[in-house]
Amino acid sequence: MRTNTGLWWLLTVFFFLVFAMYTAWNIIAHVSPEVAWYHAIEWVGSVALLFSALMAALIAFYIGRVHSAQGGELPEDILTADIDDGDPELGEFSPWSWWPIVLASSAAIGMIGLAVGSWMFPIGLAVFAVAIVGWVYEYYRGYFAR
Repeated sequence: MRTNTGLWWLLTVFFFLVFAMYTAWNIIAHVSPEVAWYHAIEWVGSVALLFSALMAALIAFYIGRVHSAQGGELPEDILTADIDDGDPELGEFSPWSWWPIVLASSAAIGMIGLAVGSWMFPIGLAVFAVAIVGWVYEYYRGYFAR
């Protein structure tokens, strides 16, 4: 966790330096006697880089606070830890299930319907309803019923 915090702070510094260089470069390249310096700034790129630096700082601050509040090191941060030390139980997943693929296809059909033709969106919603019901109830019937 400490390494992650350091990497995010490093990314914050990088984005802030790129923001400063980008803004200065635009001022130097576009300023003239008839153009004021604040009109020479390309605001979209400058603001995007500044907000990227601020977001990286926010993530770094949050990860640092979580690390100080957790009361110890994670197994991933200890050099002598085994790979099984940080392996929690994640739940039950069906490696044979086709329903997630059908669910993703319904999302794709729905998004294509929004982009191309509105007549496809209800088809995507119908496939979504079938897919979500099938995925939720796949253990209630068939070969893997309980």
